[in-house]
Amino acid sequence: MKVQPLDDRVLVKPVEEEQQSGSIIIPDTAKEKPIVGEVKAVGTDEEIQKLIKVGDRVIFGKYAGEEIKLEGEKHLIISRSDLLGKIE
Repeated sequence: MKVQPLDDRVLVKPVEEEQQSGSIIIPDTAKEKPIVGEVKAVGTDEEIQKLIKVGDRVIFGKYAGEEIKLEGEKHLIISRSDLLGKIE
């Protein structure tokens, strides 16, 4: 399924990093939500299309966006105001 965000929104796949403390692996329920993700699609707003491109890595707010499942994987649709920065 292909999703095209509207207006100033972007489709982001969160980047999960394995968290480990010494030899103890931290369970999923105790992990912090990731705040970094890879852009999979950019909305129709011309301004955001100039700033963000597919494949960029972005930083977003901890509780930002609406979670959706695409092809069995978690993605977020995030509005421009919830994007904090782009990783260069």
